[in-house]
Amino acid sequence: MAGMHHVGKRIRELRKMRQLTTRALASRVAISPSLLEKVEAGSRTPAPGLIAQLATALSVGPDRITGQPYMNGAETEDQVQAVIPDLRRILLTYDNPDDLTVAPRPLSDLAAEMGRVSQMRQAGQYVPMGPLLPGLLSELTHRALMAETDRERREAYTWLARGYRATNSLAHKMGYHDLSLTAVERVHWAADRSGDPLLQITAAYLKAGAMLRMGSFNSARRLLEGLLAEVERLSPEDSMSEAGSAVYGALLLKIAMVEARSGRPEAAWARLDEARAATGMLGGRDVGYYEMAFGPTNVRIHEVAALIDSGDTEQALARLRGWGEEQDQAEWVLPAGLPAERASHHHIDVAAARLAEGDRHGAFRDLAEARRLSPVHTRFHPTTRHLAAALVRQDRAADDSIAGFARWVGI
Repeated sequence: MAGMHHVGKRIRELRKMRQLTTRALASRVAISPSLLEKVEAGSRTPAPGLIAQLATALSVGPDRITGQPYMNGAETEDQVQAVIPDLRRILLTYDNPDDLTVAPRPLSDLAAEMGRVSQMRQAGQYVPMGPLLPGLLSELTHRALMAETDRERREAYTWLARGYRATNSLAHKMGYHDLSLTAVERVHWAADRSGDPLLQITAAYLKAGAMLRMGSFNSARRLLEGLLAEVERLSPEDSMSEAGSAVYGALLLKIAMVEARSGRPEAAWARLDEARAATGMLGGRDVGYYEMAFGPTNVRIHEVAALIDSGDTEQALARLRGWGEEQDQAEWVLPAGLPAERASHHHIDVAAARLAEGDRHGAFRDLAEARRLSPVHTRFHPTTRHLAAALVRQDRAADDSIAGFARWVGI
């Protein structure tokens, strides 16, 4: 682990390749040279928005900075990495699929299996989910193309869109960003044929998320604002369905993250206020229409994430303590039933905030909780790797648990 290659090292190498000084690169992304020096040294974890901005300034993709995709070990490689070539082939031949050796199963059977796959996706269970996807996508494609009625065809495309969404999640989490972008386009293709306007909006929402990860903040903002207007057009506020309200709220949260990552914190808080108000349309409940969690819990999660992305880690942790008082806890405890991947992501974010505030033990505790909730998601998250590397470098006591966690992550 002594020679581990962290995010900061890659940034420094790319900066030197581009013949940029620390001051010149820092100026391009509107941060102080001292902060960039800390990032390059590995003592400060860069927020996702900063990684996207640095990638743009260095004329590379974010994956060049994060070092993705990661090859972490035989267990994961055998069961998940091995399906990548098949998924590439299926996404390429989406409208002209290879022949099946046997007839596809009835649509009801395929829908039931895709429903289970969708649950696995939200739980971050990529190891068991991955091998199911290639065959399931192939069968659903044939069912959609050979459907005898419009109703059957629309239903097949609806489930196919969900399959492509699962493919997008797997590819994104594993670091295959080119495959992820292709999968997003396939979600669009299938959703457009489903006849479901909210599913089409969900597909565009996924595209906006890809834009956000790539640092295309203005494009993402314009797309999301257009989607908000489309939801309002489909169902005015006084007659908006519960599903429409949930999708509308999820769009507001995504715009808030665009604003936070693009250095517009006031705009981010305005959108978060709107999202908080939108939970009233759901009676203050957490819901999950179209596989998009929305409600008071996810609004709070995004509040914390926006503060962290804006660099205000102290306030992010203060919010957690304040909400914890409402529960008679030291800090806010996530409610039971939250999708495991969403909860895991939150704990990774909080771990980064704790480390920025000098709380190494707390950071490791949150990483361990993220691992418990969703091991594969945690293992392949670039922030996890950076935090694990930083914890090892700062560990003067040679803690076996920290070293073991770093080995598990793959550094």
